[in-house]
Amino acid sequence: MNQRPIYVTEFDLDRLERLIDRAQGASRRDQDYLDQLEEELGRCRIVAPPEVPSDIVTLNSRVKLHDLDADRQMTVTLVFPEQANLAEGRLSIVSPIGTAILGYAVGDIVEWEVHSGTKRIRIEEILYQPEAAGDYHL
Repeated sequence: MNQRPIYVTEFDLDRLERLIDRAQGASRRDQDYLDQLEEELGRCRIVAPPEVPSDIVTLNSRVKLHDLDADRQMTVTLVFPEQANLAEGRLSIVSPIGTAILGYAVGDIVEWEVHSGTKRIRIEEILYQPEAAGDYHL
């Protein structure tokens, strides 16, 4: 994954740390994803919700992505695992892509390792970001 600082709100950080704490004893695969999320959070820049730039991916953001390897577009909403449903475009924060895009900005190319090599996705557009809309409770 990229190694520059990422933005995370105080509210999201608190909820994500609780998610990680509650997930003790998760399956090995899920634990790997949680470990990656925890690593990403360890290098985040913590900001108050009104201070998040409007082009940053936060929890509950609806985002247009471009898979550079498959040359295809996708639109997803970044959500907690219990709300995830790929058929409806709701992507879990503990999925590889979900963890990879959290805190990054429009135009960023995010890379992460998968079994077959490195995947690359460009963040094309933020269609909805709760903080920009003043929805600080989401």
